[in-house]
Amino acid sequence: MNGKKSVQEAFNETTYRIVGHGNRDVQVLKEAFEAVENNTASDIYGTGKVIEAFQSEMAKLLGKETAVFFPSGTMAQQIALRIWCDEKGLKTVAYHPLCHLEIHEQDGLKELHHIEPVLLADKDRLITLDDVLQMKEDIACLLLELPQREIGGQLPEYKELEAISAHCRAHGIKLHLDGARLLETLPYYGKTAAEICALFDSVYISLYKGIGGIAGAILAGSEDFTKPSKIWKRRHGGDLISLYPYIISSDYYFRQRVNKMQQYYEGAKELAALVNQCHAVTTLPNEPVSNMFHMHFQMSRERIEPILSSVYEATGIGLSAAIRPTGEHTSYCEISIGDKYADIPKEEVKGFILLLDKLMRESSSEQRSK
Repeated sequence: MNGKKSVQEAFNETTYRIVGHGNRDVQVLKEAFEAVENNTASDIYGTGKVIEAFQSEMAKLLGKETAVFFPSGTMAQQIALRIWCDEKGLKTVAYHPLCHLEIHEQDGLKELHHIEPVLLADKDRLITLDDVLQMKEDIACLLLELPQREIGGQLPEYKELEAISAHCRAHGIKLHLDGARLLETLPYYGKTAAEICALFDSVYISLYKGIGGIAGAILAGSEDFTKPSKIWKRRHGGDLISLYPYIISSDYYFRQRVNKMQQYYEGAKELAALVNQCHAVTTLPNEPVSNMFHMHFQMSRERIEPILSSVYEATGIGLSAAIRPTGEHTSYCEISIGDKYADIPKEEVKGFILLLDKLMRESSSEQRSK
């Protein structure tokens, strides 16, 4: 049984989507603005009630003295590392080999700021205290990502975080948190955002991933840290005359979803348990530690896509349209649970998994008989 449509076409025509909060279309912006008073003033070059009030709220959430709204996390994090490097007079930082700055930003940190990274740990595992202790290079800052997206959203144990933080403080190394999905980790850790951020000198969070805003990021820390970040924001062209469409949508969806992280986490664990019953399918981690995980297929992308297309057409449920190869005979997709998973009747989800398992087994049997 092979899907007659491409996996993208079949996904686009499904009634239900397992991942995310829904379509990213203009309705997302319209909904956020429905309750806004017509005479609400915009921010002007980083000042004004709409931006200052939101920044204060985010600083309080993260337990930091101040916070600054940025149009992108890429800009915010490069600036954070530049500030720490300038403070120490050392253009070297350390982070994971699959850090966003290393693989998704066209070497922006190196080309724009002439900062060189030390890559810690093997790419398939988390950074540990031992990795930090064994590092031979002097660094100005260590960046940790919670959760580590590119390896399935894995998280270190909290005691490991505390030990790394204590070591950095004892040795004058600044510790920066890539907390793009920080709020999604709180149910697993059983901590507040402020408690986790207290281990770090600076922190970035995304406002469009788990929160589901249009775009934007928050960079938080002491006033001595955020003051130069505003100067660098201007230098990067991020100090737009007004950012209020992004701020208002971020504020609206933050209030909608900040208390749903436990729901998303439980949904991810429930779905992963079902997925791991499928033939030739496993999840990483085996049990999710946030709302996200990776779903690995013991089949090439070319073989799995027609199977998924068939399941989408038969059930009306879409899993993902983005299947990525990991080898000649293996592939995976990323799963992030949001609002939409709760809309799908549980029996429908089970039916989806049963059909996927059936078609995976049939495909494996056909492959063996060739």
